[in-house]
Amino acid sequence: MLKILRDIPPQGSNAKIFGLTGGIGAGKSTVATLLSQRGAFVVDADQVVRDLQKPGGEAVEALVDAFGDSVLDSGGGINRTALAQVAFRNDENRRLLEAIIHPRVRQKVQEIFATLEPGQVGIYDVPLLVETDMARQFAGVIVVEAPLEVRLDRLERRGISREEALRRIAAQATDEERRAVGHVVIENGKDHTHLTGVVNALWELIVH
Repeated sequence: MLKILRDIPPQGSNAKIFGLTGGIGAGKSTVATLLSQRGAFVVDADQVVRDLQKPGGEAVEALVDAFGDSVLDSGGGINRTALAQVAFRNDENRRLLEAIIHPRVRQKVQEIFATLEPGQVGIYDVPLLVETDMARQFAGVIVVEAPLEVRLDRLERRGISREEALRRIAAQATDEERRAVGHVVIENGKDHTHLTGVVNALWELIVH
């Protein structure tokens, strides 16, 4: 089901850039893939971060300066597991990581979307849209939701235990917090065929 929470402001002749968000297990990445198949230009926030941290990436030097050589992998990029272990050890380290990564991600994403032609649809697939207060940057915000038990089942199939899944869900924004900044909500608790129909309806909404 597609729920419209508020009107999407007209964008004139500019490219239309939408934020796409949802909690872990809700199916946000599947929605992003379906939108890409319909012609949207999708940018994955997690992939932008990975690119910044690969060998020669723009964040590597700053991360090593901040956290030491132990976060490097054998190829000269960032070992994401090692970085997470040190960066999330305490709030000070976490804030330092965010201060390094977030501005670089924003700059890179702005550069990417600046290349779009007028009228094109851009989708920024970003799990922490609410947590990083990004909603005002977009023409509209698309929220993907699914019932908790459905999410837990999906995550279990991905090898994530119920306990770990609940911990991750609790660390993210709530559905209510996402709806507070969202323009449309995709309810993704059914099968892929149903979701495809919902995304078709969404596409018709955002391209006009």
